[in-house]
Amino acid sequence: MSIATTPTGIWIDEADTKPRRGIGKLIAKLLVYGLPTLIVLLPLVSFLASSFLEQGNGKLTGRLTLANYAAFFTSGSYLYVFFGTLKLAFIVALISLVVGYILSYLIWRIEGSLRYLLLLLSALPLVMNYVVKIYAMRSILGFNGFLNSVLLSLGIIDVPSKLFIFNQTAVMLTMAVIYLPFGILPIFLALERIPQSLISAAADLGAKPGQIFLTVVLPLSLPGSIAAALFVMVIALGDYLTPQMVGGSEGFTFGRAVWSQFGMAFNWPFGAALAVMLLIAVIALIALASLISRTARIR
Repeated sequence: MSIATTPTGIWIDEADTKPRRGIGKLIAKLLVYGLPTLIVLLPLVSFLASSFLEQGNGKLTGRLTLANYAAFFTSGSYLYVFFGTLKLAFIVALISLVVGYILSYLIWRIEGSLRYLLLLLSALPLVMNYVVKIYAMRSILGFNGFLNSVLLSLGIIDVPSKLFIFNQTAVMLTMAVIYLPFGILPIFLALERIPQSLISAAADLGAKPGQIFLTVVLPLSLPGSIAAALFVMVIALGDYLTPQMVGGSEGFTFGRAVWSQFGMAFNWPFGAALAVMLLIAVIALIALASLISRTARIR
């Protein structure tokens, strides 16, 4: 038994305080780790359970079934939209990766406080309302928008073109512009972590700027680049508002398909099954990105 004396002269058994400290730490861990995990897992489990429920005549029967998943895999239209959305999200992620890397690299090469001012300006669209940004893109890509006005004034086209609005191209361009800040920030942080001593050492050994970039900068910034592309692709996969506002009937995506089952068809079990398939695709993408990142580090 361990006895301690407080400044007031009161005797305290330290052995009695240890269980209390252990219980306090356990409660703190449950609040810090358990509560957020519970908040995230409960909706996912709810969606998963709902996807196995049967619905007839607009009402849940309470019986378990695999018909919702069978309807997805046997429907050519849903599969077409699903893989088309994957392709669209991949293109958006690729555009954000290339453009985001170029902008991040240019900002990173600037010295002084101007670097962080430009970084702040590049991240400023994140605090803007999402709907406002979509309407801004519509004003640029629209039939009477800024882009058509410029093309008309340059004599490239004779009449306003509908090529940039209410189609998949409009959805792709709008997503790429709106999600670009999500690509810039992870890449810039990865570049910022590169020790300048490595770059100086490569230069001292006679490496040219291009060689330094390919052998030092690019490999060390690869994890951040993968994270940026993955982040943008995951967001693009679940977006249903952008395709609806700038895509029209030709911009139908899987996110709109999921939304229509909950908001229009009121077939929640089938909508939950579609959402689960989208979740599986996201998990597969995260696993693939993690594998690529680990392989790159080993090399």
